Amino acid sequence: MKKINVTIWNEFVHEKTNEIVQKIYPDGIHKCLGEFLGREEDMEIRYATLDMPEHGLSQEVLNATDVLIWWGHMHHDDVSDEVVDRVYERVQDGMGLVLLHSAHASKIFRKLCGTPTHMLKWGDEMKEILWAVDRSHPILEGLPDEKIVLEEEEIYGEPFSIPTPDELVFISWFECGAVFRSGCCYRRGKGKIFYFQPGHETVPTYHQKPIQQVITNAVRWAKPVCVPEVVQGHYEPDHWVIPKKK
Repeated sequence: MKKINVTIWNEFVHEKTNEIVQKIYPDGIHKCLGEFLGREEDMEIRYATLDMPEHGLSQEVLNATDVLIWWGHMHHDDVSDEVVDRVYERVQDGMGLVLLHSAHASKIFRKLCGTPTHMLKWGDEMKEILWAVDRSHPILEGLPDEKIVLEEEEIYGEPFSIPTPDELVFISWFECGAVFRSGCCYRRGKGKIFYFQPGHETVPTYHQKPIQQVITNAVRWAKPVCVPEVVQGHYEPDHWVIPKKK
């Protein structure tokens, strides 16, 4: 069985500086994600963080990555443009990308969407219900219910400055009445992208089984598929629908 090579990228700053976050994710959000994904027989896990050379995302690492998971929050602008361009090209070439929580404001999501994706409403934590709106979607496989209930999660609210998703998997409702497109799929070039909203660092969202199931499913959905090579630019046709005149 060919394994899915998953690289999990995390800023890994809050876990070192915030006591609340340290208690919830003592080894980092990336290690929490890697712990449950690493239990899957078809996945191989690698980690990368902001403080590594090239943020851990060298060309060699990206070339060996089938799906990249991205968690960022306060240091989006510290990610080098060179690395962003590198990730962008790999997505165009077929690498999957799963963006979590505040990664909506990352340079790479903004570049792929072409819109100011950092623009939305936000507020302090309260109850959130994620409603599945495309119940045939593979990202929902294995979920026991049509909704996921989180007793505490940071409020995100519309309007959310993203392009209309190619597929909308979740819409969220918050106790204050705010709603949000919280599970969005896109295709860019040969690559597939999934944005998933839950995951504020001060609440234990990534310890919740349904959230883990969604992320696991998203990795499998986003993995590259074998497609024919496409010729671009000038080319010499190798056949003619209408016979070429001699």
